[in-house]
Amino acid sequence: GLASMAKPLLKIQRYFRRKPVRFFSLILLYLTAGSLVFLHAGFVGDNGPGARGGRDSLIASEMGSWASSDTRGLGLMSRVFKEKRRSGRRFGPPWMKKTRQEGLGMVGRGRDYTSNWNRALKGRNAKDLDDGRAKYIGCYIDDTQKRALRGVSFFDYKKMTVFRCQDNCAERGYMFAGLEFGAECYCGHKIQAPNASDSECNMECKGEKSNVCGGPNRLSIYRLELSQESARRYGSAIFKGCFHRPDNVTLALPFSAVIQNMSVDKCVDMCTEREKSLAVLAGDRCYCGFPTPLFSLHELEDEGMCLNRCQGEEFESCGNDKYFVVYQTQVQDNRCMDRHFLPTRAKQLVALASFPGAGNTWARHLIELATGFYTGSYYFDGSLYNKGFKGERDHWRSGRTMCIKTHESGRKEIEAFDSSILMIRNPYKALMAEFNRKYGGHIGFASQAHWRGKEWPEFVKNYAPWWASHTLDWLHYGRNVHVVHFEDLKRDLFTKLKGMVEFLGLKVSEDRLLCVEGQKDGNFKRSGLRKLEYDPYTPEMRSNINELIRTVDAALKKRNMSGVPEEYMPR
Repeated sequence: GLASMAKPLLKIQRYFRRKPVRFFSLILLYLTAGSLVFLHAGFVGDNGPGARGGRDSLIASEMGSWASSDTRGLGLMSRVFKEKRRSGRRFGPPWMKKTRQEGLGMVGRGRDYTSNWNRALKGRNAKDLDDGRAKYIGCYIDDTQKRALRGVSFFDYKKMTVFRCQDNCAERGYMFAGLEFGAECYCGHKIQAPNASDSECNMECKGEKSNVCGGPNRLSIYRLELSQESARRYGSAIFKGCFHRPDNVTLALPFSAVIQNMSVDKCVDMCTEREKSLAVLAGDRCYCGFPTPLFSLHELEDEGMCLNRCQGEEFESCGNDKYFVVYQTQVQDNRCMDRHFLPTRAKQLVALASFPGAGNTWARHLIELATGFYTGSYYFDGSLYNKGFKGERDHWRSGRTMCIKTHESGRKEIEAFDSSILMIRNPYKALMAEFNRKYGGHIGFASQAHWRGKEWPEFVKNYAPWWASHTLDWLHYGRNVHVVHFEDLKRDLFTKLKGMVEFLGLKVSEDRLLCVEGQKDGNFKRSGLRKLEYDPYTPEMRSNINELIRTVDAALKKRNMSGVPEEYMPR
């Protein structure tokens, strides 16, 4: 039997010895077939309901694994979230269990934060979409000599998408965004061209084949629904308001010139060339300067006092001899940009403590500009280090930084600090901000699918009690606690930041604080398009959160501090 089986094998061996090329071809075919089977299995697995559940159950993924670890070589137990991200250690409610890790795979891919929005749009044409962010208004003729939209423009011949163009224009405060030739994006405040037939806008976007991005010399134009902050911009300049003429105008605004056919653009351009951060319009005269105690921009006048049509632009107001229209140019005010590590080791450790989403990164930005010294962190976040927070890399006990960011709560962690600035934010806003950060990064957004899925209710259930317990712990265990409400800081930045600098034991420079006011947003503000058009909180969620607000309010008042700002309180 064995001899009869060996004969065919011997024949095959002789055949392939004579024809080696055929032998290798057969091997290659075998390997290719195996790879195809493997890939097919991979695709089926990826699209199956199980895989979708893993990818979409975002909170399950992000709240997955808590570990007690000492990554800084210290004896402190820090609750650390093992995210598969480069941004270092994370944090979360102390009571979270080590469960549900199935979705971690999607967290660390470093996608552009618009990708969630683009994925949600797939199979739906952006023209048909009006969800409160942007509305398609038609196809327009564009002339290279005389552009239909005359603001900023940018091109991307590989990855242009409708949302990317809209978001860039909205961030700069423009009313319209237009896409041309599949890859070009133009922004503007008004459309200065006739419209064309929709069929003439027929080129697919380079970054998403399901959407149209204009055509040759044709623009697909969208009207943007801007947030309040963005709507006060004029191209690259930011509208600051109407102000009374300062007493000593030549001292307050040292450079000026009369401009024929005055327009906002002309004054802004002139002051930008002169490297001044303020462009001030007074009829046909344009003043340039910086905010100083002589012209602090703190006393806003009614905009009606400045109504005076510009000679060179009928839609704009140019102010008059007594009331000035003020814009902030793109020129950086360098009076508050220098930052250093402390020259001598700090004797005390000061915490900058907050619940996640309560504006800690923003507060750090303000403190660094106002004091000229770096802030540190209990964690390490590479993305923040790359944005200029050089203290991020220092050990939190190094003594080289002004104060230390922390989201920790619990007696042991709190008692490690000698004093603290405690940032508190309206929980309704803080929870949404942290949810956005988790699924969109520091300046991105969670997608509609995240908000409407089961992840959001689970997130609120776990994180809302932590919002209250975090504040209560710091009030109870913290030594020398200086409470700052995010909303108060936003409303009266000059006074509140001055108080924070004094608490840190430093002398206040008014010029420096005025400089900070001009650059208060940093790179941490979410961009101009409105992102959520409905209230994500259910009555049950509101009932629970309102109870937590009352608890925190009572705890603050018990320590003779002012309670929570009025807007937190249930109505």
